[in-house]
Amino acid sequence: MRDYEIMTIHRPDLTEDDIEAKITELEAFLSNSGASVTKRDLWGKRRFAYEIDHLSEGYYSVVSIQAEPGTLDSIDRMLLLADEVVRHKIVRPSE
Repeated sequence: MRDYEIMTIHRPDLTEDDIEAKITELEAFLSNSGASVTKRDLWGKRRFAYEIDHLSEGYYSVVSIQAEPGTLDSIDRMLLLADEVVRHKIVRPSE
């Protein structure tokens, strides 16, 4: 298993409770996909450097996981189809 970080930006019109629920759903999906969540970090609402889909801010979060490379495809697809996620990125942290 390899270490990965998933950064997501959620829509700013959601409440903080909604964001917490969405991150919990993401963690449940990750667990069901065979990944294990090692850390979660909610950054809160931040202003963008430039507009994305006519939005100027969003809720940032980073979830650290351990997973097999093959499971990332389903995670990427789920985040791509989620309406509440403005952007997401999956990276391997540098050693």
